Amino acid sequence: LRSIRPAIWNRKGSMAAPSASAILVTSDISTTSPWPSLPDDLVRRVASLLLSGGDLLDYVRFRAVCTDWRSSNPSPRGRGVVDPSFHPRRWMMFPEGDGLYPGHPKLSGHVRFFNLDTGAFVRVRIPLFEDHCALDSVDGLVVLQRDHDTAVRLLHPFTGDVLDLPPLDTLLPQMKHDFSGLRGRKKLRGIRSVSTAATFVDGVVTVMLAFRHAFRVAFATSQDRQWTMSPWLYEISDSPIASQGKMYVVDVYTDPDGTSMIYQMDTPLPDHQVLQPPNLIVACPKDKLCSPLYLVECDSEVLVIGHSDSSYSKPLVYKLADLVAGRYDVPVTSLGDKAIFIGKRTLCATSKALPTVEGDTIVYHHRREPYLAQYHIGSGKWSPAMDECSLSGLVPGPCALTHHILTCASRAFCVTEVACSYLSCDYRNKGLLIHRKNYSGLFLRWPAKGELRHGA
Repeated sequence: LRSIRPAIWNRKGSMAAPSASAILVTSDISTTSPWPSLPDDLVRRVASLLLSGGDLLDYVRFRAVCTDWRSSNPSPRGRGVVDPSFHPRRWMMFPEGDGLYPGHPKLSGHVRFFNLDTGAFVRVRIPLFEDHCALDSVDGLVVLQRDHDTAVRLLHPFTGDVLDLPPLDTLLPQMKHDFSGLRGRKKLRGIRSVSTAATFVDGVVTVMLAFRHAFRVAFATSQDRQWTMSPWLYEISDSPIASQGKMYVVDVYTDPDGTSMIYQMDTPLPDHQVLQPPNLIVACPKDKLCSPLYLVECDSEVLVIGHSDSSYSKPLVYKLADLVAGRYDVPVTSLGDKAIFIGKRTLCATSKALPTVEGDTIVYHHRREPYLAQYHIGSGKWSPAMDECSLSGLVPGPCALTHHILTCASRAFCVTEVACSYLSCDYRNKGLLIHRKNYSGLFLRWPAKGELRHGA
């Protein structure tokens, strides 16, 4: 397959970063098959393997080889949102820096995406950011909110497919007691801080939103006109993750004896539209796994990261499935070429994509020392994650790709041209690197449509 990928070259003759739209356009070019004798079932089999174990753009390139291969396999366009097999996995929206948020006029509607497995960059034109803001991402899709009517929309960044969900303001009558002291616009600002999970069943998409400030959960389908709010309250963790339609959260407040609680929340299925309360699946005793606990999805497996004791000298990694079964004697001893980044959000990347980071490591702000550290699981050794740069030091940042990844995964802000540090703000940065002039009080703000937009 590598020999048949279309290369896009710049004027100097070196490989340039391809545009996703350019790659998709190549799938519409009629060419003669160099292997006309390949049976259709074999071609479809190869294509299905690319979708199940590879990247969507590899599937697009495969279809672009010739007319026969394209006609034997469906186009992602029109199916990009409702069919999970066409979702772009392992891509993250990449921060441009210098205050160039998505939708900034200087970007001309373009946004860059970075592949956490290969290190590839793709530049995509997404004009929706002119009047939308990003709230979250789920299964490779970008969760947007439209400015003028607060409609929530799921965007496939590479195909341009969009699925509409009910407006966020349909929640306000159901949340009148949650934000009783705030006016309408400030209420919307509070419910923009969400974590998202979704299910995709027979063309019906069900989305679940967990509101960190309201301690509530709501859901809606692509066929609904309003969101349905949970009647129960729950302390949403700072680091919830979504995996296969489920949301996993760590209780913010542990028991007095130090036991940490991990809960699971299921997105309702289309034929059973009932939002069940969180289900306690793990109670971790302090002597087995010391808090704080972090959750991360790695190779389709949910991992739990904690420490061996309160001195935080040795991080421990477990599979969530093992903890559910009560198996504390089988910690993960190797991550292979993977590196786990821990911040307000967690993510997993390969050392192939980040050459300055070693595989089999955990990268996070050291619990006892003021520097960005990496812990090597195999050797049990600590080391700086990068040269002379820390999250709370005086070195200007971000100054390396690793720091971009970490700050993009954080809901806190990274302020450029000053000390690189966490700020006391719960609103999600979503990869936006801002200048001091764009920061006011506890809210990120930037001009849009003649007014200042706040929040995500």
